[in-house]
Amino acid sequence: MTDSPFRPFDSHLDEAGALSILREAVAGADDGELFLERRRGESLVLDDGRIRNASYDATEGFGLRAVRGEVAGYAHATEISESALRRALGTARLAVGSGGGVMAPPPPGTNRRLYADADPMRGAAFTAKIDILKEIDAFARAADPRVVQVSASLSASLQEVEILRPEGLRLRDVRPMARLNISVIIEENGRREQGGTGTGGRHGLAGLLAPGSWKPMVEEAIRIARVNLGALPAPAGVMDVVLGPGWPGILLHEAIGHGLEGDFNRKGTSAFAGLMGQRIAAPGVTVLDDGTLPDRRGSLTIDDEGTPSARNVLIEDGILTGYMQDRQNARLTGVAPTGNGRRESFAHIPMPRMTNTYMLGGDSDPAAILGDLKDGIWAVGFGGGQVDITSGKFVFSCTEAYRVRNGVPGEALKGATLIGDGATALRQIRAIGNDMALDPGIGNCGKAGQWVPVGVGQPTLLIGGLTLGGRETA
Repeated sequence: MTDSPFRPFDSHLDEAGALSILREAVAGADDGELFLERRRGESLVLDDGRIRNASYDATEGFGLRAVRGEVAGYAHATEISESALRRALGTARLAVGSGGGVMAPPPPGTNRRLYADADPMRGAAFTAKIDILKEIDAFARAADPRVVQVSASLSASLQEVEILRPEGLRLRDVRPMARLNISVIIEENGRREQGGTGTGGRHGLAGLLAPGSWKPMVEEAIRIARVNLGALPAPAGVMDVVLGPGWPGILLHEAIGHGLEGDFNRKGTSAFAGLMGQRIAAPGVTVLDDGTLPDRRGSLTIDDEGTPSARNVLIEDGILTGYMQDRQNARLTGVAPTGNGRRESFAHIPMPRMTNTYMLGGDSDPAAILGDLKDGIWAVGFGGGQVDITSGKFVFSCTEAYRVRNGVPGEALKGATLIGDGATALRQIRAIGNDMALDPGIGNCGKAGQWVPVGVGQPTLLIGGLTLGGRETA
């Protein structure tokens, strides 16, 4: 493992030569760049007291892009050299054709730093990390004799990015990431149930490895498993739903956020296409995508095209005010890029993606919101979900939910799914809590085969008339 920083124009390429090839690639194009990346990461997984997986990965490479109109030519390689760049040149130029484009202006510069450059993998010795995972296992089993299985995983990575623009502008970003996940299974009377928690962000491992951090996580995982042990089959039918703060914002991310990405709206395939300036949500609903939050999982100093991240207001008091844009879609629709051009790695082309997407808090007391629920569901935790961008229809599974009658939470529910569509759900928000919270730092987002880290958040919400999928009629 090397401590030396990734400086490709010192160790791999002559800058003048690379710039000459880049300019040849984008001659007559509207945009383009050379994206260089090195990524190093490690992962440790303990399962039932034994290390099941220990891995260290290191990759580096480049992506060369030329953009003309709606078409992009892209070539990538794991060999960073002038000869590899020249081989990529022909592929990139396929998008340019006969040319005629006018090069888009470069992104503005920024001196802002949202996270440290320190390598999170250096936070503790390898053996110390294993010892902490074993401590987690022992602590969980001692906390409840019904614990029959414990899984804990640690991961950390450092992504170093250098972007060369045709104007000669060089942009650099160093992005740390760390994460801890804990899962337990409890057994009682032949029934087994699971509970899990996780946390992370763009910071080192030191804070995650402290007992004051992981012990409450173990206790929370056990609490969720205990709740699920007593859970009853969820009812089915149309019901009012109270969503808890924080991680339930994943529903907002999937059902609404993707529909506000610039490419889907430019192509008219989003349920929100053509609605700029119109009311699409209940009064009081304000939704942001904010890549400028320090140390958050979805935050970026600059995006993967070099545009500084921003605090973008998407919906303000129920009115659609903005979409998330990369450079290509912004240019094609005559607006400014918003710092949302993201890619999984050098092997992928950038596209409009979310960073940290959340709804601002309102002025309602969360306890009062729950107390006003006459007959419905209180959904506190979510698992996986699916959404259709064109229709906005979504299906989400609840990992922790309760039946509520006359404002009083009752039995825990198992197998509950929420079904609806984003546009309708936005309009049916009846109360917004004053307890906006962000997720603990565990989000990943998939789009077109690419995965990137994201953040979500929201306050307690009351949404009327969602369809609840379950095993019994409500």
